[in-house]
Amino acid sequence: MAITRWTTGMPPWSMAVAAMLAVQLSNAVSVPVIEQVGAAGTAWLRMCFGAVFLWVIARPAIHSLRRKDVPALIALGVVTGFMTTFFLAAVERIPLGTAVAIEFLGPLTVAGLMSNRRKALFWPALAFVGVVLLTEPWHGRIDFAGVGFALAAGTCWALYNLLTQHVGDRFSGISGLSLTIPVAAIATLPVGLPQVLGGEFTWWVLPAAAGIALITPVIAFGLEMLALRRMTHTAFGTLLSIEPAFGILIGLLVLAQTPTIVQLAGMSLVIVAGAAAQRGGRRSTERRHDHQQAGKRAA
Repeated sequence: MAITRWTTGMPPWSMAVAAMLAVQLSNAVSVPVIEQVGAAGTAWLRMCFGAVFLWVIARPAIHSLRRKDVPALIALGVVTGFMTTFFLAAVERIPLGTAVAIEFLGPLTVAGLMSNRRKALFWPALAFVGVVLLTEPWHGRIDFAGVGFALAAGTCWALYNLLTQHVGDRFSGISGLSLTIPVAAIATLPVGLPQVLGGEFTWWVLPAAAGIALITPVIAFGLEMLALRRMTHTAFGTLLSIEPAFGILIGLLVLAQTPTIVQLAGMSLVIVAGAAAQRGGRRSTERRHDHQQAGKRAA
């Protein structure tokens, strides 16, 4: 598979960083498409094109599916579709960097709850303070709908990380992703298709959505799945702590969204909280190998 061959010998941390940059770039360049067909319509088109690309690239072996694999694949597909839908709805209303920081509360809270150290719960609280600085509610301009959508996306993001590692352990390469993205397209169809049909559909929307889909979900989610197969949740989460900074950077470069000094301070708190909340490193090679061999024997 192209992505798997391209990442051979690539450190997992570099795959994770490349994935984060790709995700935020795709979210930023989705804004013009959102203006035409809405957030849900844009997310649905991305999932549809992503499903086509992944089936062409990965050519998943449907016959290898076990009955007990199906629930996890469906769950990951639904979570992936609505994570994208909710986040694009947030980006439609609030700055990209702010949306990423709010969304990050989801996986950060899960990391705190999963930690054996009680003091780890301090870090999500610190990140929340950073988010307050980012949204600057004292100016009376907070968009509660945008914040709500970002929080919903964060909940999906936390579940996505857990499910991605589980599915990635069972399926080689990105074959698991090629099975979940079609589910994401089906799950978001009821909210996405009406927006596409009722939007201001112009000729460039389809090729733009196809190009964005190649970035995310194909490349970005593929890199994330490959990275998560070789890392612990905590190590991956530590790297995720810099994603809000990538959101600020891409928002500045692509969308001309300039943060204030207070917002930069808030972003710094979120990053520090994310990095401090998590400890760990690469996943146990033996454990991953045993899991994969068990899957092969049962398939």
